[in-house]
Amino acid sequence: MSATADPADKSNPALRFGFEEGQIVQELGFDDDSDQELREGIEDITGTELVDEDYDDVADAVLLWHREEDGDLTDALVDALEYLAEGGLVWLLTPKTGRDGHIEASDIADAARTAGLSQTSSVSVAKDWAGTRLATPKASRTGKR
Repeated sequence: MSATADPADKSNPALRFGFEEGQIVQELGFDDDSDQELREGIEDITGTELVDEDYDDVADAVLLWHREEDGDLTDALVDALEYLAEGGLVWLLTPKTGRDGHIEASDIADAARTAGLSQTSSVSVAKDWAGTRLATPKASRTGKR
């Protein structure tokens, strides 16, 4: 895919995220095993490059790649909220069942709840990755920017 690809291209795996043109997506936990096609698909849809952990402004969404060996998931989710806009979403990407670094669904649910997030859906987003959509309750986001 290229930066000039049609964002309405139905073969774009990132369509499942619901991102829109102009949104800023902060990417955390990127590594060599992250799915490049998915990353490029998000950039095609938003028309902007993904920003990394050094970004210090408000982001519309966070894309968090997390593997079992990456450390405490709750801490990673809390960190992901630092620059998230009110009403923004965290998309947690974890290796699918049977892949190295897989995280059990119950562990994701516990970490999300502890971090103050609500799990709203799970989708297959790439060959090796599953996505979990996590929402912030608007009331708990008051004043946080």
